[in-house]
Amino acid sequence: MYFLLSNLSFIDICQSNFATPKMLVDFFVENKTISFEGCMAQIFLLHSFVGSEMMLLVAMAYDRFIAICKPLHYSTIMNRRLCIIFVFISWAVGILHSVSHLAFTVDLPFCGPNEVDSFFCDLPLVIELACMDTYEMEIMTLTNSGLISLGCFLALIISYVIILITVWRRSSSGSSKALSTLTAHIIVVILFFGPCIYFYIWPFSRLSVDKFLSVFYTVCTPMLNPIIYSLRN
Repeated sequence: MYFLLSNLSFIDICQSNFATPKMLVDFFVENKTISFEGCMAQIFLLHSFVGSEMMLLVAMAYDRFIAICKPLHYSTIMNRRLCIIFVFISWAVGILHSVSHLAFTVDLPFCGPNEVDSFFCDLPLVIELACMDTYEMEIMTLTNSGLISLGCFLALIISYVIILITVWRRSSSGSSKALSTLTAHIIVVILFFGPCIYFYIWPFSRLSVDKFLSVFYTVCTPMLNPIIYSLRN
């Protein structure tokens, strides 16, 4: 569990720092600009870290399932080799997820005005700037990001429900203990997937609250995750 938690904290540090330094610099300069390469780098880093964290949270849910439902086999099943495989798969999925986005974004024609209405470059905002019909790309973005986010979220919720039902059938006191153990996981999952699903299920309809959610999603949530887990442990 702590090996996976340490990797989660590392991803959160990366996620909260991919755009924050540039945002802080922009507070003190009047001309807030970013190069095309820097914009593409922010998109790549954001989706790499977010995709990796999604898969890592699923791996942590599996870890909790084994710990609660098969406690006598935990040390045998959740060995260091399997944990390393989980982390490797998480990073591989995150990077592939990000590369699949950039593959059709870097060649888009941009003819101005090239203004991103946010403090960092995100894929839906950049696609909107293209001088072409982007309907097909919007559908690809929705499929790639929205369905992955929703799929992982549903998988996590289903796994937690199975854990609680399994323990409740064994003992009523055990269910309350299991619920207490899963509280930190559930809070992190809601904080992480809530804004993510909002952004990528309806990626091209923007509201005034979006900037606030962007700050919360990229800065506050990664900072809260280690605090939530640390306090719970």
